Amino acid sequence: QVQLVESGGGLVQAGGSSRLSCAVFGGVFSFTSMGWYRQAAGKQRELVATINNGADITYADSVKGRFTMSRASADNTVFLQMNSLKPEDTAVYYCQADLFVGRGLAAVTYWGQGTQVTVSS
Repeated sequence: QVQLVESGGGLVQAGGSSRLSCAVFGGVFSFTSMGWYRQAAGKQRELVATINNGADITYADSVKGRFTMSRASADNTVFLQMNSLKPEDTAVYYCQADLFVGRGLAAVTYWGQGTQVTVSS
């Protein structure tokens, strides 16, 4: 079965940087799109960044100019580089992937386990 495994996160001071990664495991699949979402305590989950077909990247307005998403197709891994972090960036960050697995006729959405990013003031 497909599994998304996240790494990184932790505690960082305001103005600092952090880097998240998300690796996809689980046999044969075809990439459609991947994204990063985050959910702060008591808030709804929100989109942070998405990448489509390894080319088009879209960012939420709140992170433009500070966060950078990238993908290493050979390693089935995506990254989120976070710079100039603010306390309001504090949240659980989730990796998401829409993938065709095996001979599936429709893309299926998968989620990583989530990783906590805490930005101290």
